[in-house]
Amino acid sequence: MPTEILMPALSPTMEEGTLAKWLVKEGDTVSAGDLLAEIETDKATMEFEAVDEGVIGKLLVAEGSEGVKVNTPIAVLLEEGESADDIGRASAPAKTKTKTETEAPAAKPAEAAPKPESAAKTAPSAPKSAGGDRIFASPLARRIAAEKGLDLTQISGSGPHGRIVKADVAGAKPAAARDAAKPTETAPAPAAPSGPSSDAVAAMYQGRDYEEVKLDGMRRTIAARLTQAKQTVPHFYLRREIRLDALMKLRAELNAQLAPRGVKLSVNDFIIKACALALQAVPDANAVWAGDKVLKLRPSDVAVAVAIEGGLFTPVLRDAEMKSLSALSAEMKDLAKRARDRKLAPHEYQGGTFAISNLGMFGIENFDAVINPPHGAILAVGAGLKKPVVGRDGELTVATVMSVTLSVDHRVIDGALGAGLLEQIVGNLENPLVMLA
Repeated sequence: MPTEILMPALSPTMEEGTLAKWLVKEGDTVSAGDLLAEIETDKATMEFEAVDEGVIGKLLVAEGSEGVKVNTPIAVLLEEGESADDIGRASAPAKTKTKTETEAPAAKPAEAAPKPESAAKTAPSAPKSAGGDRIFASPLARRIAAEKGLDLTQISGSGPHGRIVKADVAGAKPAAARDAAKPTETAPAPAAPSGPSSDAVAAMYQGRDYEEVKLDGMRRTIAARLTQAKQTVPHFYLRREIRLDALMKLRAELNAQLAPRGVKLSVNDFIIKACALALQAVPDANAVWAGDKVLKLRPSDVAVAVAIEGGLFTPVLRDAEMKSLSALSAEMKDLAKRARDRKLAPHEYQGGTFAISNLGMFGIENFDAVINPPHGAILAVGAGLKKPVVGRDGELTVATVMSVTLSVDHRVIDGALGAGLLEQIVGNLENPLVMLA
């Protein structure tokens, strides 16, 4: 029976995408690993590969089609012995193929399924139901089920055409364990109140001259995530002012020495390093909210907001506490460039425990940033400005002062813990030599 090629989930949060360009045409022969199409997600344009060999029998979705739901058939692959005449006879439970499955829980990075050749060697054979019908399950799901002693005939699949995927078996228990501890049913949570409908808003401006701007995938995702954050994350805010004169002096000295290597450190590079070291000094704050638990990370994985046309990315600098200022600077420049070109891979902008949003470069003196779930906190950085201050000797003087606001998830970090984290960040930036030790 012909195989349906489905719209892949190219990231754990992807729900739909745009089929930007077909790289094959009907009648082309393809092998595993051949590029089939370019697909635009809410964050990037990515290439989609074939997972099996065969002939492209039919392209079901036209180039440029927007809003194509994940797991929607986009093409039909004919295997050996099949012809285009078989396409019309394909029934609903036809075989399906997609490069990536939505098998990973949202709190964890996506886990790649085994390649077809390795799956054939390691995955248990496909089980059958009591009636003799084949139970459709991914190779990864079958392997996990075998390791956990699960009966796949007792598990309902959430994948395409009822296929059992990793998410279905990851939290499942053997029958005996299920009978011993059945979960208590709870009433569904009430729906969150929504704003006026699009038609109602448009009616308010009837007769006025306006332009309607269609939302792309990135804008919809940003709107959904920020709404979720403000509705579900109990924010509180801690504010401090930081004197930057020592940092600015050290930065000028380092840049003079690094100029022959083509390296120029920014204030933001020092902020990233300061936050990374602070998370090590206050490890209880290096944490994320995971629904029914808190995950405390050992490395400092710091996300940095990068503005792009139509939205923003938050690429993550992993193990930032271990890297030199020059290494952080080079990595941040590379991530920012590829973010603006929408060339980041999902693993490069997902994860992290802490984020930095710097609007000081745009002249903003201070602001409050919205936490990016599941992060525990985000630091909003304002501009460094010359201000009159009282020196240690009690005399009035002038200093370069930067205002920062730490937005904190109270479920993860309490007030005193958040204050301790911010104190460490301030100390690192006001005494920048300690970051070079």
